[in-house]
Amino acid sequence: MTTDEHTTASFEGRPLPRPDEAPFDQGLAFDLTTLLNRRNALTLFGLGAAGTALAACSSGTSTGSTTSAAATTSAKSSSSSSSSSSSSSSGTSALTEIPDETAGPYPGDGSNGPDVLAQSGVVRKDITASFGTSTTKAEGVPMTLELTILDIAGGGGAMKGAAVYAWHCDRAGQYSMYSSGITNENYLRGVQITDANGVVSFTSIFPGCYSGRWPHIHFEVYPDQASISDSTKAIATSQVALPKTACDAVYATTGYESSVGNLAKLSLTSDNVFGNDGGVHQLGASTGDAASGYAVRLTVPVDTRTAPTGGSRP
Repeated sequence: MTTDEHTTASFEGRPLPRPDEAPFDQGLAFDLTTLLNRRNALTLFGLGAAGTALAACSSGTSTGSTTSAAATTSAKSSSSSSSSSSSSSSGTSALTEIPDETAGPYPGDGSNGPDVLAQSGVVRKDITASFGTSTTKAEGVPMTLELTILDIAGGGGAMKGAAVYAWHCDRAGQYSMYSSGITNENYLRGVQITDANGVVSFTSIFPGCYSGRWPHIHFEVYPDQASISDSTKAIATSQVALPKTACDAVYATTGYESSVGNLAKLSLTSDNVFGNDGGVHQLGASTGDAASGYAVRLTVPVDTRTAPTGGSRP
């Protein structure tokens, strides 16, 4: 071996200090360097492999998490869509028929004495004054009553052409045609025919609160105007419960003094008509104030397939 060969003899890229000897006979210093180089290589290899594994794990976890999140979002979206569809599809089937109630002892429909429905002029929007031989007007805070009649049997749409008879007491808690001193009056009673939207509207005064009953308005629904001549043809008899906030405001005004104490002894849940469910389906919505008057509205679903059970005296 030439001098150049001795110079270039190497092991693992390093010159051999003893070119004529085997690599493992190069001395302790050379062996230690070889060992350290191999450990460093292994360490670097291990770190690289671990990094690759970690990257793979990280990528896998991320992908799994994203997939899971996407699945969850999809499930929630599907659930929401299903819920919305279910709610939408329930539509009219969710309507609850207006509860049948007593017509009370002062109906004026011929079922208990006098019959205002047989009198000419009963079909009218403004019921504040008597009609016929008297024009006496009932005094009180102005109120309009709007009822929307829905036909459950017909799919929940508007019941067009139905006749609605409404009546209520005056601010002193008395009923025309029955109470002492006003038997010759017929104010606060009248009939309206539903329009294409199933709506009727009455102009009246806010009724008072008499002892033992929550403030209310009576009404009967007939299939058409011709049917009002016979009270037994009513397809629904019920009552509108008036909201307490409106009652409190109105009863603080002149003329309603007796109503304050009467209302204080009552609640919707203790009332002998609304008490079974707190009037949940009969509580009217009101807007306005005591100075300018109130508008009271109620939606009235009616099912002509069920036999009416209301109308009798309590």
